[in-house]
Amino acid sequence: MVYDPENIFAKILRGELPCDKVFEDDTVLAFRDIRPMTPVHVLVIPKGPYVSLDDFSANASDAEIVGFYRAVGNIARDLGVLKDGCRFLANTGEDARQEVPHFHMHIFAGRDLGSMIKRV
Repeated sequence: MVYDPENIFAKILRGELPCDKVFEDDTVLAFRDIRPMTPVHVLVIPKGPYVSLDDFSANASDAEIVGFYRAVGNIARDLGVLKDGCRFLANTGEDARQEVPHFHMHIFAGRDLGSMIKRV
C-alpha cells in the first residue's frame, strides 16, 4: 500500500479539515473519531506519512516511535480510561478493514468491549 497524501488524516494534519483535538505535539495528533464506536473513541496518528504499523515500525525514527507510544499511554491516562479498561487497536490492510491509509491507533473505552474478535 502506497501512502496517499490526499487521505483524510493527511488533510486533517494540514489543517484542511477540522478535528476535535485531544492532544498534539511535534510528532503526534490525537482527536475524537467522528463516528465513535464507544463512548470514548480517540484516534492517535503520527504526523509522518506512514501507511501502516509495518511502515511506521520500519521507517519512522526512534524519536517518532517512542513519542507515538508515549503519547498513546499519556492520552489514555488523561482520558481516565485505564482504571475501568480500554482497548488499543491498529488495523493494517484490507482483511483488518483499515479504512484510512495512514497509520493510526484507536483508543476505545467507556463500556464493556466484549471479546477481542469473533471465534472462527
